[in-house]
Amino acid sequence: MAYIALLGFGTVGSGVAEVLSKKQTQLANYIGSEARIRYILDLRDFPDSPFGHLVIHDFDRILNDPEISVVAEMMGGSHPAYDFTKACLCAGKSVVTSNKEVVAKFGGELLRIAAEHGVSYRFEASVGGGIPIIHPMLTDLSPNSVIAIDGILNGTTNYMLTAMAKDGADYADILAKAQSLGYAEANPSADVEGIDAARKIIILSALAFGKMLPLEAVHTEGITALTQDDFSRAQQFGFTIKLIAHAERRPDGRILAAVTPQLVRASSPLYGINDVFNGILVDTDMLGKVMFYGKGAGKFPTASAVVADIAATLSARESNVRASWDDASQDDIADYAEFTCARMVTLRGNKDAADAAFGIDNTAFSATNNSYTYLTAPISETVFRERLASCGAELISALRIL
Repeated sequence: MAYIALLGFGTVGSGVAEVLSKKQTQLANYIGSEARIRYILDLRDFPDSPFGHLVIHDFDRILNDPEISVVAEMMGGSHPAYDFTKACLCAGKSVVTSNKEVVAKFGGELLRIAAEHGVSYRFEASVGGGIPIIHPMLTDLSPNSVIAIDGILNGTTNYMLTAMAKDGADYADILAKAQSLGYAEANPSADVEGIDAARKIIILSALAFGKMLPLEAVHTEGITALTQDDFSRAQQFGFTIKLIAHAERRPDGRILAAVTPQLVRASSPLYGINDVFNGILVDTDMLGKVMFYGKGAGKFPTASAVVADIAATLSARESNVRASWDDASQDDIADYAEFTCARMVTLRGNKDAADAAFGIDNTAFSATNNSYTYLTAPISETVFRERLASCGAELISALRIL
């Protein structure tokens, strides 16, 4: 018999309890023994829950119980989640988590502590909800070197962008609808400003490149400035707009990471990923490009990933599968000014000056209402800014092309 403790009994925590209960026999067959919840730590009581009798309010009961072998942390936020996680690992208890904030901030340290104490720290549910991505990158892609990662990693913004593209909704209206449906928080800034996706690409880039970037090293732009005119121009050229989290290893070994709205071609596997679904495209040297797709959020998709980590931790077959990385130094981080891609640039003003700056290597062009839209060849951020300054035209919109 293996005993488990849950930290947090919100949406994900309650889902984990239900999955462990419903799939008890199936999990026992995989693990080799029964796994049972002994404690659920939460500030609240849940008298109407079938798991209410397991709820406690004292973390030390979990920490000091020698029979607790795995702790599932689903509290959210940095503290006390980090503190509880560290204490459990130091006490010889494995920890699994859905908490991307803790993994992105403290993952390297917690992985080292886990290794020192002979236990596991797993975080499949921290990226992509229920999509298996962490474990495949550690195992199935291990013969490969990752070249780049591009992903739709935030379900809230993808739902909003889908509605803006398909239904012509404006930003404020679709945000209000997303909040009413429970897709967006009352304070949606982490989602719509790209911070949530930035934390997730930090985790994936650490797995891919062995270096954990600080959040400030990820160039981050959200979706708040997008308008229906942007979507109209995108559709005119056969694109849709997605919030793309990107990480790449530069030729000199430095890592460049960003979260930005990007134009996605119909030929891309990411083009058709709509609503709250997520998709992650990993480009490798041996396999080429491989796509991971599924529900990126929600009670049971995320709970599925947490329970999979619990099962992997308790299974002898998986006990030695561990991630590891170092914190990135400044020498490991590429300047975003080096990022190179094609762009859709819309300007207003002197057309001759605009043509001189962006018409020299454009691949397509349109003009409406005294504005000019260019599809450029790939240029760096530095070159784009230099051309924009030289032409003196008013910038209406500039979107990168994936």
